[in-house]
Order: sequence, then C-alpha cells, then structure tokens
Amino acid sequence: MSKIVNGASLQPLSGGPPRQIVLLLHGYGSNGADLISLAPHWRPLLPDALFLAPDAPQRCGMGAGYQWWGLSAFTPQVLAAGAAAAAPAIDAFIARKLDQYGLTEADLALVGFSQGTMMALHVGLRRPRQVAAILGYSGMLTGVPELSHAAITRPPVLLVHGSADPVIPVAALHAAQKALERLGIEVATHVSHGLGHSVDPVGLRLGGEFVAKAFAVPARPSADR
Repeated sequence: MSKIVNGASLQPLSGGPPRQIVLLLHGYGSNGADLISLAPHWRPLLPDALFLAPDAPQRCGMGAGYQWWGLSAFTPQVLAAGAAAAAPAIDAFIARKLDQYGLTEADLALVGFSQGTMMALHVGLRRPRQVAAILGYSGMLTGVPELSHAAITRPPVLLVHGSADPVIPVAALHAAQKALERLGIEVATHVSHGLGHSVDPVGLRLGGEFVAKAFAVPARPSADR
C-alpha cells in the first residue's frame, strides 16, 4: 500500500490545537498545494479546524501533478476498482491524523474535487465510524452497485457541480444524489449555472457553511451587526 505524506496544510486560525480536521482530496493531475487554496475562504467559519491537503501517492505526468489512481478508462467498473485500490492509503492517513490529534471521525470532514470527490465518497461512506460530512465538487459516485450491500455509514453529503462541466458532466451529480438517497443518506446539491470544471464563489460559500453546520460550529456574527 502506498503511503500518503502530509502535503499542504493550514493550522487552526484560532492558534489553538485542532478541534476538527478538514481533509481536502485533490483531483486527477493536481496536488494538495492547489486544493489548499479553498481553506483560507473557510478558516473564519472554522477557526479551530486543521486543513490537510495531501498529495495523492502516484505521480501523474511530467509535472507536479498526482493521481489517486490511473484513469485508463472512464467505465463504472474501472472507476470503482480504482477508487477501491486507492482507498487504503487514505484510510491509513486518516487513522494517523485522528490519532495524532486525539480526534474521532465525528471531528472529520472530507472534501474532494473531481477524482478527489470520488475518493471522499468512497472512503467517507465506508469508514467504520461516521464522519461529520462529505463535500464533493465536480465529481461522481463510484461503485454504486456494491453500496446497497456494503457496510456503510450515512453522513450528510453536499454535492456541487458546474452545469457546463466538460470533464465530468453535471448528470453525475444527479445520478449520485439518487443513488445516495436510495441508501437513506441526506444529500444536498447545488448546480452552478454556466460553470465548467471548477469551483465558484457560491459553491465555496455553500461548502464552508455546510461543513461548519456539520461540525455544529456557532455562526460568527457579521461585521454590520
């Protein structure tokens, strides 16, 4: 099993020890340094959260990109097998970090983008104890047939997608929502109209609010109150 190293991170804005962990899983060909860019937008909402954005174990191409698994094909069977093969490394990383900071799955939110969303859903639903939340941007749900008879937990899920995504069509969001709801999982969705394979300010705001609510972090008063 490949081991995940720390990658990019941001310590709690409060300056104290972490009370929550937000694990950010990047997309195919990207890296943790790219996805950690989401964290500054959310730190004011989650001042006690540690943001971790590790690099996937496998190099991808000639640059600084990584992959959770090689995308040799986009069929459901290949995607499901790839996510299953990549999951143990993420599970081991989660176990190390929860142990390091004395936290539990209730203090953990998984956030993914694209291939990272596939991993966040795969790992998050199969943890032995329920995580606080799963937030997926521009991704899809893999391994749907096996979920109906797998041992899963049912954390709240938010899926966000661009209506003009040329990489993973927005239909993947609707398919994931239907499959998850059939399993009794609470799913919220947002489609950003005209957006491609990216995250826009509305999706960022909704994601931060969703994670904060899942952690039951009190809302901070606005400056004009």
